[in-house]
Amino acid sequence: MSEEIKNEEEKVVETPAEATPAPATEAPAETAVSAAAEPAAETPAEPAQPAVSETQPQIIVQKERGFSHYVGFALLCVLSICFFFMPGIALTFGVSRLVDLNGAAAWIFSAILSVIIWLIFKLKVKGFKKSFYFYIGLCVVVLALLIAIEVLTEKLNVFASIFALLTGAAA
Repeated sequence: MSEEIKNEEEKVVETPAEATPAPATEAPAETAVSAAAEPAAETPAEPAQPAVSETQPQIIVQKERGFSHYVGFALLCVLSICFFFMPGIALTFGVSRLVDLNGAAAWIFSAILSVIIWLIFKLKVKGFKKSFYFYIGLCVVVLALLIAIEVLTEKLNVFASIFALLTGAAA
């Protein structure tokens, strides 16, 4: 309870804002076009305006981030890495049904397969951004297929088996 209250506290810091002085405007110097031209009429120079030195406080609101913020960020990073390697992980899962793999071999095999699949997209589709979008689309399709397999089959726990494979518990 006290940690929640601590996280909800806000720090308010007041700092004075620096006032920038208004630049003084001066009349441009006139040049004579020709020697026979009219006498140069001088325009009176405007008086320089005094610089305004008012200070206004700025309020900066900072929230303290708790442990759960960093745990959530780490979880999102791990999930995004797993999502990027999803095609390779799916192929590794298929291979692991035929051959026993340990956790390190599964990660290496998944990473290599995913990079190869992405390079195929890179070579076939012109442009880095476009090939990246197609690869992310492939990742979504593979994830949808894994979810469909998980839902349709009762004996084959796809995500539990993949998790056990990647952590080394399946060997």
